[in-house]
Formats: sequence, C-alpha cells, structure tokens
Amino acid sequence: MDRVEPSAAAEAASEHVSLKRWLAVVAVAVGTFLVVTAEQLPVGLLTSIGGDLGVSEGTAGLMVTVPGLVASAGALLVPVAIGRLDRRIVLLALISLMVAANLLSFLAPNFPVLLASRFLVGISIGGFWALAAGIAVRLVPSSHVPRATSIAFGGATAANVLGVPAGTLIGGLTDWRIAFLTLSGLGLLAVAALFVLLPGIPATGSIRLGALLALFGNSFVRGATIATFLLVSGHMAAYTFVSPVLRDVSGIDEDLIGPLLLVFGAAGIAGTFLAGAAAGRNVRVTIAAVSVLLTAVLALFPLVGATAVTGVALLILWGLAFGGVPIAVQMWILKAAPDHAEAATALNTVVFNLAIALGALFGGLVVNGASATAVLWFGAALTVLTFLAVWSTRRA
Repeated sequence: MDRVEPSAAAEAASEHVSLKRWLAVVAVAVGTFLVVTAEQLPVGLLTSIGGDLGVSEGTAGLMVTVPGLVASAGALLVPVAIGRLDRRIVLLALISLMVAANLLSFLAPNFPVLLASRFLVGISIGGFWALAAGIAVRLVPSSHVPRATSIAFGGATAANVLGVPAGTLIGGLTDWRIAFLTLSGLGLLAVAALFVLLPGIPATGSIRLGALLALFGNSFVRGATIATFLLVSGHMAAYTFVSPVLRDVSGIDEDLIGPLLLVFGAAGIAGTFLAGAAAGRNVRVTIAAVSVLLTAVLALFPLVGATAVTGVALLILWGLAFGGVPIAVQMWILKAAPDHAEAATALNTVVFNLAIALGALFGGLVVNGASATAVLWFGAALTVLTFLAVWSTRRA
C-alpha cells in the first residue's frame, strides 16, 4: 500500500495525478455523501416513522437533532482524540460505524432504540466530515487542490440536495426501514472502495483543542461560521418538516412528496454549480445573495405556496438557494484560514452540524406549539440575519 507524504511539497514536483488518486478522492466524496445523507435521511420519512412508532412529527424530528448534536461534538473532538493515527484507518472505522448504525435503525423495535442508533450515526458524521476535505487535498498536488476540494465537498452538497429526496422516494415506494437498510448496504460498498483506493495517510501533526477554538479569533473564520450557522439552522428548521409543509400548506398528496424532493435535489445541484462559480469571484456577495433568496422563499411560502403549483415552484427555488450553501461557506472558510485547512474545516463542521441539530430541535418545538406555517417564518427569521452577518465583516 502506498502512502501520502506528510508534506504536500513532496508531491508538488509532479503535476500528474494518477487515476487511482482521483478515484480515492471520489471515494472520500462518496463517503461524505453517505454520512451526511445518514444524518438527514429521516427528514422525508418523519410522517411514516412517527406513525409506525407512535410519536408525533415534532418528536420524530429528534432523529435529526440527536445526530446533529453528536456530530458537532464529534467534529470537534475526533480530530483531537485521534492524535497521530493514520487517517486512512480513522476513515474506514468511521464509515463502518455508519453502516452498523443504519443497520440498527433498520432493526429498531421502538423509538428509543432508533434514537440510540442515531447517536452512533452522529459520531460517524462528525469525524468523517471533519477529516474528509483535509484528506482529499493531500491526495493531489497543490495545483489540483481546488478541484479535489470541490469533489470532496460535492459529496456533502449532493447529500443535502439529493440524498434525502432519494431516501424519501425509497421509503415511500417500500418502507422507511428499507431506506436505512439501503444506506447501510451502500456504506459497505464505500468501505470496500476506501479500503482499496485510499493510501496510507499519516498525520501531519496532532490538533489541539485550544488551537482549533482559537481560529474564532480570525474575523473571517468567525464571519464564515456565523453565516454557516444562520443559513443551515434556518433551512433545517423548515426543511426538517418539509413533508408536513407540502401536505398541509400546499395540499400535495404524501405519495408525491418523494418525487418532488428529487426535483428539489436537482435544483440544489444546479445551485451548487452556480454558487461555486460565483463564490470563486466573490464569496461574500454569493453568500449574501443566497441568504436573500432563501429568506424570500421561506417567508413567501405560507403566503403564495397554498396551491400545488406555487408550492412546487417555491420548492424548486428553495433547492436552488440552499444548494449553494455548503460549497459557498466551505470556500469562505478555506480562504479565511488557508494554512489551517483541517482545523478550519473541523470547526465549520462543528457549526454546520450544530445548526442542523438546533434548527431541527427548535423547528420541532414551533411545529408542536404552533404549525407548519409558523416554522417557515421562523426559518426565514434566521436566514435573513445572514445578510447582516456577511456585510458586517470586513471585505477580505
């Protein structure tokens, strides 16, 4: 088995990247796709899971909150705890944990056991996502780093905009348990691919918790993480309950929600490419534009999304807007701390997953205490603050 040298300079002498190295980058992206999909898979299945296990939709939302909270802690602690352990071994262990956790979800006889499986999913997500980008960029020479980063984080983006819709469709056509079982099976394929393709990746050094938290002293890192938190928490507060929103607000039949979320995913992929190109020119303007569009969609949904046609139209715009979020905030965080890519990515992963968890948690409280309409306005109130946060930072 070959190894990646601790210093990127060792590979910089050659611009050629072997096919196996690119396939290794793709394998990391697939792993990222699967762990992030695992985190958010219950979003489109809340109604069926709640009905089957006898819990309310708001309570079922804990299946998103629990792994999000655990992942935010895991992203902070795993890079510190693993010290100088070979990153290849760590990734294989984390993706294997995801496989086992989803198998437990498939077998869960009641809601507490299901939540326990979601706890394990959170550990896998936090560690894998935090390490993925830093590993991907070490597989290629410096001139190929932008492409490798885009591919690696393309997995997270695809999970946010495509993984959940696909899982919802599988669950709708079969059973919600089959969706978890399918994800577990795909995870086994990812384990095999990573085992074959990923070289040994020795640590460049251990990450200290204090040094990681000290990155908040960088005003650009701080601005990027605040933008991440507001955009993701606002989106997740509403998106966690997109099934009841489409059903109750737009009057859309539940059988159509799975296919419609695939349309949402397709719009998200388009948004990823558009935002990626725009962020390459001006990250701050791109994030501000995304926040304005996302806020407008969430705020207008209860007012003009009361029919199936307008509801679908707004859902497409919603996907287009959020599709640009993961790639835009990641580009900002890497530009803010180019010499601390692994630590900065871990920090942003903490915030991203904390936002998922708290967005789903408070969204559930709003749904239980008020309605699906109210959760849309709650989400809009959070995302609109992103515009202010972005423009309050100095121009990089």
